[in-house]
Amino acid sequence: MKKLSREAIVLIILGAILLVGITTGAIRHGIRSRIQLQAVTRAPLMIPLNSATVEDLCRLPGIGTELASRIITYRTEHGDFTHLDSLLNVEGIGQVKLSEIKPYLQVP
Repeated sequence: MKKLSREAIVLIILGAILLVGITTGAIRHGIRSRIQLQAVTRAPLMIPLNSATVEDLCRLPGIGTELASRIITYRTEHGDFTHLDSLLNVEGIGQVKLSEIKPYLQVP
């Protein structure tokens, strides 16, 4: 039997590594293709802040019923919001929270 050269051994090892990589990728792709995506129900495209209900506001990231109620109470006591930065006056809303919910809100 003929002895294999180092180059031949390296090529065989690289081929085996490539085969394992391709097989692993195929398995992972097969697993991923069975994952079903669920519709996002947390936030609609845009919420009109001055007519939003507690339920509407609860769809925003990080907003629960208590904070939503505070937003509506502030709106009732101080009138409609003229700009989104006014939300900083509501207890529980800081710069970080405002930056998280701002993309989902609109004011006239």
